[in-house]
Amino acid sequence: MRKHLVFILFLVSFCCWSQTKKAYTIGMLVDISTSETEVLLERLKNEVSSVVGEDAEIIFPEEYRMIHNYDVNLARKNYQSLINSDVDIIIAIGSASNIVIQGQTSHAKPTILFGSINTDMTTLDLEKRTSGIENFTYLMGVQSFSQDLETLKELSDFSSVGVAIESGIAAVLPLDTTLGDILKGTGTSFKIIPFENVEDIVSGIENLDALYLAGGFFLTDEEIKMLSNVLIEKGIPSFTSTAPEDVGLGLMATNSGDDNVNQIFRRIALTIEAYVNGNPLSEQNVFIDFEQRLTANFNTMQKLGIPIRYSLIERTDFVGEFKNPLSEKTYSLLDILNENFERNLSLQSQQKDVELSQQDVKTAKSNYYPDITANATFTNVDDRVAVAPISPEFSTDGNIQLNQTIYSEAANANITVQKNLQKAQEANFNAAQLDAILEASNLYFNALVSKVNVKIQNQNLQLTKENLKLAKQNYEAGQSGKSDMLRFESQMAQNTQTMIEAINQLDQAFISINQLLNNPIDFELDVVDAELGKGVFEAYNYNQLAEILDNPLLKDPFVAFLIEEAKNNSPELVSLDHNLKAVERNFRLNSFGRLIPTVALQGNYNQNFNQWGVGSIDPDPANNYNVGVNLSLPIFNQFRNNINKQTAKIQQDQLEINIQNTELAIESNVSVGVLNVFNQISNIRLSEVSVNAAEEALELVQTSYSEGAVSIIQLIDAQNNYLQAQLAQASATYNFLLNSIQLERFMGYNFLLHTEEENNAFKQRFAEFLDANFD
Repeated sequence: MRKHLVFILFLVSFCCWSQTKKAYTIGMLVDISTSETEVLLERLKNEVSSVVGEDAEIIFPEEYRMIHNYDVNLARKNYQSLINSDVDIIIAIGSASNIVIQGQTSHAKPTILFGSINTDMTTLDLEKRTSGIENFTYLMGVQSFSQDLETLKELSDFSSVGVAIESGIAAVLPLDTTLGDILKGTGTSFKIIPFENVEDIVSGIENLDALYLAGGFFLTDEEIKMLSNVLIEKGIPSFTSTAPEDVGLGLMATNSGDDNVNQIFRRIALTIEAYVNGNPLSEQNVFIDFEQRLTANFNTMQKLGIPIRYSLIERTDFVGEFKNPLSEKTYSLLDILNENFERNLSLQSQQKDVELSQQDVKTAKSNYYPDITANATFTNVDDRVAVAPISPEFSTDGNIQLNQTIYSEAANANITVQKNLQKAQEANFNAAQLDAILEASNLYFNALVSKVNVKIQNQNLQLTKENLKLAKQNYEAGQSGKSDMLRFESQMAQNTQTMIEAINQLDQAFISINQLLNNPIDFELDVVDAELGKGVFEAYNYNQLAEILDNPLLKDPFVAFLIEEAKNNSPELVSLDHNLKAVERNFRLNSFGRLIPTVALQGNYNQNFNQWGVGSIDPDPANNYNVGVNLSLPIFNQFRNNINKQTAKIQQDQLEINIQNTELAIESNVSVGVLNVFNQISNIRLSEVSVNAAEEALELVQTSYSEGAVSIIQLIDAQNNYLQAQLAQASATYNFLLNSIQLERFMGYNFLLHTEEENNAFKQRFAEFLDANFD
């Protein structure tokens, strides 16, 4: 019995001992310590502890976090301190740490190197899948001075470039030799800019026309922004070896990948987990990011005046807002409308038609102005027939004639006709202004749609690149065939072409606005985004309008009210009405008006100044005058009065038909316009739901495809569905506002161009209309 008890106690104690986790102390060799790096290191500690926690106890003592501030000599001392300490695993992070670790011929303690490998200077064999070195592995990105400088040269064609790198790194690397070999034969010069802070870089860029930031991984966001602004201000293109996030902050471009930090930390944690479970570091797969992809800041390139070559689009990820940073003016819709009224050449031409019609009225009124004519005559008569005093041989005479219309039915009718035609022309000009408002609005919203289309097509292109990456991974893992990868390569080419077309469409939209506003065609402009209930569109009460149109008891009265307003405001009806009045006046002229005589005053004064020769008389001047009143009444003028009367009657009938047709068109246009607005209201609501569902579906299909659970067709369908949903959502608001402005055109009333008081009066008329017609 005692033997059994002893055996049981031994077994229990053995099990307890075997369940005790082994503790591993982690030492860290880090280039620099900032508030941002401290956050990252804390995330790394948590990730390692979380992943390895089931297998071992992980300890990160503060005293074994060794900081050397890019001082390679200090990094060597710190590394030796960690070797001599009781740490079990060393994690080396950063450029200076990289130099120290790669300089070791052997590794006394397990070491994991994390950072970037410079392909121009590394001693590592990048073809190996494992390190093959005892106690050593690495998880590295790739940096290439030669490739980065080649890309920068392609973008900016620099002649002198500054290469900025941390002072401690610059002191130990053979940069002069390496850069000299890279730039040899290119006709360009370089300057190494060692730095300890961003001010050192700024002070070192004088007389340079490009900057390559070869270090700077631990510069803060604020420092990157400050450096970017200085470079843009000085017109210096920049290229960085740091992450794409820094390009988003204003630097021009980078070839570095956008690997997620969390994924990298997970790889480090999994490497440590494998090691503590008996997998030597020398046999673990190394991680080297060979895929270098150009990321460029769209706005920075435009500010620097660097053209975006179409050949770059397929291999470039663009960041930044797709707006024109060089714009000399950024237009809101109200800006375009006001400037359109002032500068539109078509409107200016039609304004001249109004002025010409005013001249026609003046001409008609001039029939009642006096007509006075002065004549002077010199006469020479053959001396054989000269007879005094009637016809002397030589004489000079003067004559003044006066004609003054006192009353003329034809003149009165012409004045009335021309006044009505003038008012009709003014109404036509008002209609042209309303058409110009709609045309300008169309161009404005077309530009907005084109802008958002460029943005969405760019996002879709990036999504295709991600899906291509998934297809490559599946192909390499044997989960799919090569056809999937080729299908996405074809898709990427198509998306690139669509992206190019979208950029060109945006340029065309800006050209059309310049033409409308009589700007130079190459005038740099941009347009302000349109948001419901904000800015100039505050008057468009989207929710209230939605409630009215969604309520059958209010919708029909609302449409009836709008039709009544449209008929009251319609310049087309006003023009037709004045044309009808002109025809009616012409009809009366050729009916009873022809029986009214024309009364005119006539006067004549004659003066003989002198005469001489045969038949001349006393040189004293002779004069005479006559005054009379003339009444004229046409009795028979080839039936023209009857013909004119018949013509006027036909014109009258035609105008009345046109009025009826215009009123019918107004009723139809307003009714259809209201339905279109209602459709867009529904589109705004549903498009948001559609985008959210399409995005979630795409994420699920992407995950399923990466696991080999769905086909490429389903992934492409999900991507296309998401693209269409995004485009529909982006244009929903613009279409609503444009359809609202189109409805206003039919109504002859534009809310943007009226005061708040006038718009409130419009609403009050609607309330009164409801009270009066729909009790």
